[in-house]
Amino acid sequence: MIERPDLTHLPPEVIAYIESLESELARNRRRETPGESIELEPPPLVPSEPPALVPSEPPTLVPSEPPTSINIITLTAQGTLKRTPRHLYQRQRRGGMGIFDLDTPESDPPAVLVAADESQSILLFTDQARAFRLPVAQIPSEPVRGRGQSLALKLGLLPDERMVAALPDQAKGAVALASERGMVRYLRHHVFGEYMKPGTAMFNPKQFGRLVAVCHTPGDGDLFIATRRGKAIRFSEKLIPPQGGPGIRLEEGDAVVSITAVNDESGVFLIDEEGDGTIRLMSAFNPNKSAGGGGKIAMHTDRLVTAVTLAERADIFIISRLSKIIRILADEVPAKEGVVQGVHCMMLRSDEVVSATIS
Repeated sequence: MIERPDLTHLPPEVIAYIESLESELARNRRRETPGESIELEPPPLVPSEPPALVPSEPPTLVPSEPPTSINIITLTAQGTLKRTPRHLYQRQRRGGMGIFDLDTPESDPPAVLVAADESQSILLFTDQARAFRLPVAQIPSEPVRGRGQSLALKLGLLPDERMVAALPDQAKGAVALASERGMVRYLRHHVFGEYMKPGTAMFNPKQFGRLVAVCHTPGDGDLFIATRRGKAIRFSEKLIPPQGGPGIRLEEGDAVVSITAVNDESGVFLIDEEGDGTIRLMSAFNPNKSAGGGGKIAMHTDRLVTAVTLAERADIFIISRLSKIIRILADEVPAKEGVVQGVHCMMLRSDEVVSATIS
């Protein structure tokens, strides 16, 4: 038998990943060689303590990917956040229950999910349209269920101010901001650069309404704005005037919940509070010739949470009010050209979806 080299100098997450692969290999050997007496389990990578008289630990789940520097960042409305390496989240089948993520009190549940590399900075936005820039490496790196760190004092949040959105920083394109009233502001990326004053207001909430959503744009694409009642509008981002203007006309009782950049080849993932989601193909969702129209039905729901443009070979991360998070393949959600109610993406019990992101 070939001896394993000394790997104790490796990071713990790498050792855990190797051990999980070896355990899976051992299980496969057991299935393939019934009745044979062979050494199935490899020796430990690190010196082990004498066995204790305690119940055995459950088998280690095989990670869905090798260790990565990409992190899933969870943020509450009151400014508590943490980051966890993406590979620590086990991929599940669509409709699963997920696992517990950020450990926070019920009075301050998760509100935002965002994926970013640890070498990047993220942009944090409040409902008062104020923006803050934070290096990902300065966010506490914690396991899947961790308490996180409060940034309320560090950022100087106002008593009633709430965090509503986050983006990984990009040195290209622009950022579009949408208010609950359907107003949109469009700003070039350099406004959010490293010299941005923390807490800079991107528009006047008394004039535009409370900020609810933001997105990156390439500078020459379209914007897709979705409302709580499942209506949406698509139009060229170049139609937004420099000072901002109407993006969608809302019916009484409706409000904007999301904005995302699209083109003819895009698919947009939409999900509601009940965990039902769909992917709307933009090839069948024609753009308006002007901004500020009434929009049309994108998904049959009156409790839409968000709309996110898919990336190629993407995974979808969904989080609930009770901090249950699930990771699923985007390919498991059927892509549709027409209006549907969606398929069940996450099982919920006395709970509701609050956010989703793509990575």
